[in-house]
Amino acid sequence: MDQRDIIDTAHELADAARAVILPYFRAEGLVAENKWATGFDPVTIADREAEAAMREVLARRRPNDAILGEEMGATSGTSGLTWVLDPIDGTRAFIAGAPTWGVLIALSDSSGPIYGVIDQPYIGERFEGGFGRAMMTGPLGDAALRTSEVCDLGNAKVFTTFPEVGTERDAQGFRAVAERSRLTRYGMDCYAYALVALGHADLVIEAELNAYDIQAPIAVIEAAGGKVTDWQGGPAHSGGRALAAANEALHAQALEILRRYV
Repeated sequence: MDQRDIIDTAHELADAARAVILPYFRAEGLVAENKWATGFDPVTIADREAEAAMREVLARRRPNDAILGEEMGATSGTSGLTWVLDPIDGTRAFIAGAPTWGVLIALSDSSGPIYGVIDQPYIGERFEGGFGRAMMTGPLGDAALRTSEVCDLGNAKVFTTFPEVGTERDAQGFRAVAERSRLTRYGMDCYAYALVALGHADLVIEAELNAYDIQAPIAVIEAAGGKVTDWQGGPAHSGGRALAAANEALHAQALEILRRYV
């Protein structure tokens, strides 16, 4: 496995997505289509063009790898490696003009994600983890990623994207953890996971995820010293419920509560 080529490819993917997406962000007249028959799950031309641009990079640089993308589905490969792409995680935030959306890029093998990138094009922050790397680049330069040392749930900052979390049972589980924490925040999309890797948030709890929502955050957070599982302590890379924690101790406390709601 050529780790240097994988890392360079991931950054080229993120650069390609940035170039496509930014002209659409906060642009007048941007149309959002609804992918759901009931409820609201928006998609825009920016989502579709960004994934297409990333797929063009992969076709040129790594044609033997498989791809799983939110907008264009799965493409088979022969290398045993799969690129997992979410061109805009947080399209609701994107169409509302809030810079909490991001581009998610992960590379997985049969065991799950082994390298990942969370990129926020508008504020110019990029978080990466895997192959011994855990770092961010941003307007103030480069910085190492390291999760927080908050080990007591009572002092933790807890994030989720939607107040309803998932089902009513999922919401009850989230509230059971949040009620014991110091601070609860909503609506941060993938940026919440980046904040865990950076050491500013301590827990992210979500449900009803897809693989492309969680694989890049898993790689980045675990490279920075955190732990990500489902609500039973098993692998989360296929989606569903996810618990991302800054450290083992905090993960254990939250998991003990969440297991009661599975």
